[in-house]
Amino acid sequence: MLTLNLITPFSSASASASASPSATTISSKSKSFIHRYTLKLNKSPFNLHTPQTTRLPPLHLLLLLLQQQPTSKISIYAHAYPFGSSANPILRIQHSFGSSSSSHLLPRAATASSDPNDGGEAVVSKSKSLQLALVFGLWYFQNIVFNIYNKKALNLFPFPWLLASFQLFVGSLWMLVLWSLKFQPCPKISKPFLLALLGPALFHTIGHISACVSFSKVAVSFTHVIKSSEPVFSVVFSSFLGDTYPLKVWLSILPIVMGCSLAAVTEVSFNLQGLWGALISNVGFVLRNIYSKRSLQSFKEVDGLNLYGWISIISLFYLFPVAVFVEGSQWVQGYHQAIAAAGKASTFYLWVLLSGVFYHLYNQSSYQALDEISPLTFSVGNTMKRVVVIVSTVLVFRNPVRPLNALGTAIAIFGTFLYSQATSGSKKKGPEVEEEKKK
Repeated sequence: MLTLNLITPFSSASASASASPSATTISSKSKSFIHRYTLKLNKSPFNLHTPQTTRLPPLHLLLLLLQQQPTSKISIYAHAYPFGSSANPILRIQHSFGSSSSSHLLPRAATASSDPNDGGEAVVSKSKSLQLALVFGLWYFQNIVFNIYNKKALNLFPFPWLLASFQLFVGSLWMLVLWSLKFQPCPKISKPFLLALLGPALFHTIGHISACVSFSKVAVSFTHVIKSSEPVFSVVFSSFLGDTYPLKVWLSILPIVMGCSLAAVTEVSFNLQGLWGALISNVGFVLRNIYSKRSLQSFKEVDGLNLYGWISIISLFYLFPVAVFVEGSQWVQGYHQAIAAAGKASTFYLWVLLSGVFYHLYNQSSYQALDEISPLTFSVGNTMKRVVVIVSTVLVFRNPVRPLNALGTAIAIFGTFLYSQATSGSKKKGPEVEEEKKK
């Protein structure tokens, strides 16, 4: 006995066989008609003695049904699906010969009218591409604005410790407002969670203040060239902690080292404090990423933006007391000089405010971008972000660039791209390391 049932939102089919399995009759019940088909089978296409579930290709099923001619029109039949409509109806073939029985599931043959979602998928794909372009555009724009106004503020008020503290303050206040207004869900705060954040926040503080010191001493473009060497520190520190990398990863960091070295020795605005600030910033951010991955394993329910918000708050408490100790006695005199140099107090306030707001916004956008794309795409996008920032700041501040300096910059950026490609196809052994580059 062979029974064929087609379960769809609007149609069904059944089949029965005579005692001989070589002749099978299939009845197809649509919403309006029932058609009867007779199939001549010289050999059963299924193993009828072994219980199993088999799915036939849609084309196989389509040819199976359409190659036969309907022999009679019987009646109008409406089929009701027992659990609501199904987006993926199936054919169920049940048969029993002797003592063995089995069941086979076959996807329904697709037709032109049964795929209304093809156009919708194309629209969704275009929508995602547009969304991704907007995320990258915002990320790049906010980063450029931050770097420009951060440098302008530092040129007038060369106190990076206070400016870095203000930027963390703006980010902390921003997150508190989001949490208070329920625009961003606030994570549950516990003592273990805060203790786990102390280490990452400390390294974040070191990375942030070191970058600000570098920005205050050298051209923005030079700081970003040196900061492009971050993968070198990531590979070295991770290796000490037990991770292993294939040869191609080690080879990819060679052009980074060579490019940064060439850019450093040919930099017009070279300053040793600026160089060391950028290098220490790399160390701080790499250790933050590594430490975060290990200390926050038990708090994976906290999303990236909330995590960054709490790191900013704790970092502010780390940084501001030290800032008062390092340069607090010079702030009042420096403030008056900055107002005099700006011409208007409002101009100085605006530049400082924009540096703080866009510092937080571009970090927030980087987390949102990482949620939307793969780590490889994010890494490549981050590499291109440095290129855009370097070119933009060179044009805005009219920094002189020597040919060898430009060559070194290009080599370093290209090495960063190679590193992204090399790490995307390799799996590191040992604990995984978070390699987000949101600086």
